[in-house]
Amino acid sequence: MLSIKNALSMKMTVGFIAVFGMSCSAFAQEAAAGGEARPRVTVAPLFFKVDWVRPANQENTKVRYMPVQENVADPNVEMKFYGAAKEILTTGAPGSDLAPYGVWSGTAQSGPFAVTFRHKNNYVDLTGLASIKWYTKTSAFHVVRPVVKLANGTLLVGDVGFSSVTKLTLSEFSLANVRWVKLDPNKVVTLNSGPAAANPNGDIWAPNPDLSKVDEVGFADLMPGSGHGTGGWIQLGAIEVYGKPVPRTVDTSSR
Repeated sequence: MLSIKNALSMKMTVGFIAVFGMSCSAFAQEAAAGGEARPRVTVAPLFFKVDWVRPANQENTKVRYMPVQENVADPNVEMKFYGAAKEILTTGAPGSDLAPYGVWSGTAQSGPFAVTFRHKNNYVDLTGLASIKWYTKTSAFHVVRPVVKLANGTLLVGDVGFSSVTKLTLSEFSLANVRWVKLDPNKVVTLNSGPAAANPNGDIWAPNPDLSKVDEVGFADLMPGSGHGTGGWIQLGAIEVYGKPVPRTVDTSSR
């Protein structure tokens, strides 16, 4: 005689087989009828990775340098600066597990800033299961926020913020539910998006931003740094962006 546990297990197994069979049958009928199957959702591929390296002209290990293009390992990834970004410095040591190489914002004292990265050959589609993975460390109330620049030139900052006071921490997040606010590219302060974004609650979220063709991806700190020490700043290590590449088209109309 079957035990109650075995009977329930058999019932659940038979039920699963029955539902699976019905699903397969329905799929086969739909295909036979000429209907199109629903596309399978897939994880977004790695679009680019920002690994920080120390070039030969920054050989003095006792000096923190302003980041330059040569600090980005991948030659196909260009670095862009907004606001007080040229006041940030490199930090850490290449290859170190305790203090990995990256950038630090304490000296960005004149205002907020953003740093973005642009692939030379492709835009990136950040819809669907696109995500960002990065190492962050922060001090005081400073947080790291994602930034995107759309194909039309609009700069946006996300409503998600990351903080980790004790150590560099790895975080990965989806962009599907991020809400965006327009950024002034010079001052790196938030702006309203005009009449299209007006509503009685005073929200200024960018209305339906097109993330299917993003030109640049990066990070921002909307607070100025406090100088050297443990006052207020952010620190970034390696950054990975996951999304589908969209080739940049060359405009030949003027040729």
